[in-house]
Amino acid sequence: MTNLGVYSSVCEIIEKSKIAYKSYREFGLANREKIIENIRKTLSNYADKLAEMSFSEINMGKLDDKKEKIRLSIEKTPGTEDLVSEVYTKDRVMTLYEYSPYGVSAALLPSTNPVATVINNVIGMIAAGNSVVLCPHPRAIEVTKFLTGLLNKIIIESSGIENLVTCLDDLSIKNINELMNHPELDLLVVTGGSYIAKEAYKCNKKVISAGPANPTFIVDETADIDDAARKIVKGASFDNNILCVTEKNIVVVDAIYEKLKKSLISQGCFYIDNVVDMLKLTKVVLTEDFKINKFFGGKSVGEILNYAGIKNDGDYKLIAVDLPKIHPLATEEQLMPILSVIRESDFDEALNTAILLEQGLYHTAGIHSNSIRRMNIAAKELKTCIFVKNGSSLDGIGFSDDNPVSFTIANKTGEGSTSTRNFAIKRRCVLVDGFSIR
Repeated sequence: MTNLGVYSSVCEIIEKSKIAYKSYREFGLANREKIIENIRKTLSNYADKLAEMSFSEINMGKLDDKKEKIRLSIEKTPGTEDLVSEVYTKDRVMTLYEYSPYGVSAALLPSTNPVATVINNVIGMIAAGNSVVLCPHPRAIEVTKFLTGLLNKIIIESSGIENLVTCLDDLSIKNINELMNHPELDLLVVTGGSYIAKEAYKCNKKVISAGPANPTFIVDETADIDDAARKIVKGASFDNNILCVTEKNIVVVDAIYEKLKKSLISQGCFYIDNVVDMLKLTKVVLTEDFKINKFFGGKSVGEILNYAGIKNDGDYKLIAVDLPKIHPLATEEQLMPILSVIRESDFDEALNTAILLEQGLYHTAGIHSNSIRRMNIAAKELKTCIFVKNGSSLDGIGFSDDNPVSFTIANKTGEGSTSTRNFAIKRRCVLVDGFSIR
């Protein structure tokens, strides 16, 4: 089962995917939804196993959080219901807008969130009517191959179509470049990997691409401080902060700094507010050229503190550390359970610093405030694809109130939080002289 749909040759995998697409395009929306319903039903029984495989293979994050991510991607990824048609009629003309598939699509996947992103992308792409070629990160190849085989088994049993979802298992740079530039590949979706994203932009095809992020949240003096602390820790500690959307920095107004610090500690933060321990931490998590040390990506708080030689006596969720706004831990995207805390005198200065730290990446930001005016100003000025007001960063991607889930945030190409309709072409069809009953 695990080998179903797995190929080493780019030409072969594209040919298999093209044949599958030709069969699949004869299926209507009801048939697509039946396949997706069976995927959801079957994968729900494998969620824990997939989480365990992912945790073992990538050696990052927290097992229970991976289980939650995978279940959310199974249950809350939008399907065909996202393909909403629009009709406009005049006296002589009817104009119809509908979403049609691109054809053969490819998903280039991250190491940090392999399983949930695969499920999220696959459901969206096949709901849009495409076939899918998966290109996993080398650190997550085995779990992706297993999941590909499982998906193929479900799809074959549901429709008789083989290779609607395939996986490339030879992940050389040569093969990836060949795949991205293949003339019969119609759509390229990139989640993570700055080199791959840059190369994807050079391809003569539709590209949907995520890019770097540095999620920064403001906390002003009007906020509910205890609520803000709880939600910040919830987001920044989730899966040891390896998601691209979770809080990396908070910019705090001086008037409530001490109260917020106390609340963060009560929520399970190990708080570093002295220069000695800050430097110990810095020496460990940054390289000699002041870049993020990727060895610590997804490591636990205890592991990081112990490596840094910082005494600790408990089971902490998150490290919060006072830093100047120019510190590399605040300015560089990091995937560790570390939260940079930057103090500013008032809201205006806090907003300026948040804009500086977000760096025009337009990915994710937020604010904790009870001032509607300030919330609106911050949202307009930061201009991020995801902006969260008085919530956790996780709320921004669908972790609450039955919202749709998205794990590909296309800040580079402008689609933002992606869903099924982004993986389809919006087509316009016009009927003249023949459709008006008014």
